[in-house]
Amino acid sequence: MFFQLVNARYERGAMILTSNRGFAEWGEVFGDPVVATALLDRLLHHAVVVSIEGSSYRLRQHADLVPESLRPAASTLAHAPPPRRGRPPKPRGADPSNG
Repeated sequence: MFFQLVNARYERGAMILTSNRGFAEWGEVFGDPVVATALLDRLLHHAVVVSIEGSSYRLRQHADLVPESLRPAASTLAHAPPPRRGRPPKPRGADPSNG
């Protein structure tokens, strides 16, 4: 079904996709290397690929849940996460009818 969605959107509009798997693994993920190749052909035509390397900020917040053998080196955890972007949270008790 994902292939059908991508095929229907191909060259008709923009798509933004994220994945924690490399392109070489997509055949295994989708269970069919031919379908994965056709899917990647459509996705990568006119694409800008951005690869992000490094430790996960989400996992950093839950380091106690990650097994010791999978934890990154202590030096990568020493850096503070970047400041939060967007609107600041509303104060508690704020009246939502004020806008």
